[in-house]
Amino acid sequence: MGRIILHGSMIVLLTVLTQLGGIAWALSLTVRRWRVPIFLGAFLVLWAAAQALAPLAGRVALPCTGDTLRMQSPLYCATLRNFVTPELAAVAEDAAARVADAYPGTVTLALDGGFPFLDGMPLLPHLSHDDGEKLDFAFFYTDSAGAYLPGVTRSPIGYWAFETDGASDCPPVRLTLRWGMGWLQPLFPDRPFEPGRTAALTQALLDDPRVGKVFLEPPLAARLGLASDRLRFQGCRAARHDDHIHVQL
Repeated sequence: MGRIILHGSMIVLLTVLTQLGGIAWALSLTVRRWRVPIFLGAFLVLWAAAQALAPLAGRVALPCTGDTLRMQSPLYCATLRNFVTPELAAVAEDAAARVADAYPGTVTLALDGGFPFLDGMPLLPHLSHDDGEKLDFAFFYTDSAGAYLPGVTRSPIGYWAFETDGASDCPPVRLTLRWGMGWLQPLFPDRPFEPGRTAALTQALLDDPRVGKVFLEPPLAARLGLASDRLRFQGCRAARHDDHIHVQL
């Protein structure tokens, strides 16, 4: 019974994290030896298949490398969390190009997008990101002297390095993803938030007619001088958006 629970938990966990990892683990259970190498080999094959087959399901992979737009970390590519619809991919590319035109040498970093297959499968811990039509972007940062740091974030994964005190008009709620993570903040390096590029990226997204909504914490939007009927507060139960920009079609 213990082994069934263990392997069942691994299948669930790997499916939640990577969508296809649970299948790879299930395939590894067909043998008694070399389970981890077989799992890794099976996952690599499934990963490669996803790159080729996802366009047939209406998703494309955002680039893992690039001078203008790329994923913030190889982790997002390795775990198949960098897939979006072709339309959203074009939105991201156009916005990144606009920022690079205004600020030469700028690298726009994407965070969580979606999985390669199946609408309706959530990309945890997000409440949405289940159809390839949502994408997060990292903020831009500088060194202590104010010089822009290309391709660098405060957090290793681009999330949870908050830029406001988190104050809001939200009533107390029990079930919420609006984490403060005060214990984590001192662990991040002291890299000042770069408002010019962050505002330029957000404005480029807001100006794109293909975009339906952009989520950014209201105090931060006010600090950047941004206003639009498409610029929204994500709600009191969703994660804070003073560590990243969320865009959706």
